[in-house]
Amino acid sequence: MTATRLQPTPTAPATAAERRSYWITTFGCQMNKADSERMAGILEAMGYREAGAELEADLVLYNTCTIRDNAEQKVYSYLGRQAQRKRANPHLTLVVAGCVAQQEGEALLRRVPELDLVMGPQHANRLETLLSQVEQGQQVVATEEHHILEDITTARRDSSVCAWVNVIYGCNERCTYCVVPSVRGREQSRLPEAIRLEMEGLAARGFKEITLLGQNIDAYGRDLPGITPEGRRRHTLTDLLQHVHAVEGIERIRFATSHPRYFTERLIDACAALPKVCEHFHIPFQSGDDAVLKAMARGYTVERYRRIVDRIRERMPDAAISADVIVAFPGETDAQFRNTLRLVEEIGFDQVNTAAYSPRPSTPAADWPDQLSEAVKVERLQELNALVEQQARRRSARYAGRTEEVLVEGTNRRDPSQRMGRTRTNRLTFFPGQRPDGTPLEPGDLVNVRIEEVRAFSLSGTLA
Repeated sequence: MTATRLQPTPTAPATAAERRSYWITTFGCQMNKADSERMAGILEAMGYREAGAELEADLVLYNTCTIRDNAEQKVYSYLGRQAQRKRANPHLTLVVAGCVAQQEGEALLRRVPELDLVMGPQHANRLETLLSQVEQGQQVVATEEHHILEDITTARRDSSVCAWVNVIYGCNERCTYCVVPSVRGREQSRLPEAIRLEMEGLAARGFKEITLLGQNIDAYGRDLPGITPEGRRRHTLTDLLQHVHAVEGIERIRFATSHPRYFTERLIDACAALPKVCEHFHIPFQSGDDAVLKAMARGYTVERYRRIVDRIRERMPDAAISADVIVAFPGETDAQFRNTLRLVEEIGFDQVNTAAYSPRPSTPAADWPDQLSEAVKVERLQELNALVEQQARRRSARYAGRTEEVLVEGTNRRDPSQRMGRTRTNRLTFFPGQRPDGTPLEPGDLVNVRIEEVRAFSLSGTLA
């Protein structure tokens, strides 16, 4: 099925040869950031250049997120400003991509008739084809189910050192609060050979760190054929890590986002055994109460989550654990919320992304009668955030006086004399921009930094 076409717009946008600047604003998760890099690569291959500012661009693309209501509403406020521009300049091209586009489809055109293209996340690789239809004077909606073909586009990377590499698209889970499966589609795993080939290309261009991405990355390979002689799936995340580990030039490998239901001991053992895999694991737990987890349809218990963390720390004692958590889920009692606080305190997370529950369209929990008030959401979120920062400070304290390997990523924007990078455990670290002999540090350098100042979410030090 091809993209839906509606009636022509009154004035067709100019062709790519006549307009050469673009601007992409990305909302939401790492998957969206990776999609934006690919779409920027497509635009530049078409002859576009990045504009100096959003209001100067000839093509404006919003890559949207619908995981929270406030992110979705922010998109509409941005669109209102651009719609006003379009009324004064009909040659401006307006594109909404990502999850809001998938969720709203043609309804977006009724709400913002100035839009030229509405495209779901499965269509990111088809941007050039869809824009060619726009240039013929059509408003285009591309939200149908689409098989994501292997991408041969060179993404325009925001970093020259660290790169995202998608390994699995979509999600087959059915968490009762989450809209992702309905907007990103079913799981589609890339072949390990294609992933390794992309990583080899990135290594040849000087990239040092790769983050393997998936909405539910531990599910990698479930849709690929093949069974080993031992009777297990031939393609798993563990097998993929072992397959790509030998890529020359890549110094560090990370992966996200994990699901506790599929985080296996075999995966943990492989991470401990593979030197390039960083000791940092992002494993959302969402709630510290079993009854709430059951209502969320998460498929694991708090005890199962604790066992995962215990196993990681048994094999990699210094490993950093980060997570996501939702407070004020429908029906959550104060006692259940206290269980979440207790788990945060017991685990000692290095970082936790917190959010109050936000009802999302077409999800079961949105229609449940026991929704909690905004006042309760704010109160619980504030209490949780205070505890999260307290725990992060406590975890940061262990770095004081230690020497950490840091990958130089760039310059500290607040202090150009400093460089910034991250430890293997993902702590942001600031340090002098040159070696003792005066040689400037460049992005991609690996340096040892003696940590002299610790904060909740960052470190500072000197070169060791």
